[in-house]
Amino acid sequence: MTIRWHEGAVARKWCPHMPETQDVVELILQDHRRMEDLFRLMRSVEEDRTAALEEFADLLVAHAQAEEAKVYPALKRYKNIDDEEVEHGEHEHDEGNEALLDLLQVEEVGSEEWDEKLEALVEAVTHHADEEERTILNGARENVGAERRAELGAAFWEERERQLKSGCGSLENVRRIVKSS
Repeated sequence: MTIRWHEGAVARKWCPHMPETQDVVELILQDHRRMEDLFRLMRSVEEDRTAALEEFADLLVAHAQAEEAKVYPALKRYKNIDDEEVEHGEHEHDEGNEALLDLLQVEEVGSEEWDEKLEALVEAVTHHADEEERTILNGARENVGAERRAELGAAFWEERERQLKSGCGSLENVRRIVKSS
């Protein structure tokens, strides 16, 4: 099953289809926007915060793993894309995973500790997404041809899907990732 974002009257949601685009920049941006949606759900007392966290954990880990395996190494080959920014992006993935682990380990959803750990996660991920969009993704849009961006998008999507199917956002897997970084 492949997943595509679908605009609805209420909010974007997961839909089992091919993505509308294969441009790696657009696919990454779509994931960033979904993460923002999930942050709103995790903050809302009227929503299923646990389900939102589970979806978020899977998406964050799958997204980062796919970027590091399929996108970042390819972008480092372009002279107009700053290697230091790409490496910094990898470091920020580690910070996001650590903040995710902290939230996953909170026992009571909605507690004061939950709110504190959620805000730390929001800050880490939002900071990374903002920097990545301004530096790495703008560099890719300006310096990587559409055909190559589509190739990278297909590779990113395939790895992302593989990660999602593996239950990559489980507490045990996030612990393993944090320990190995």
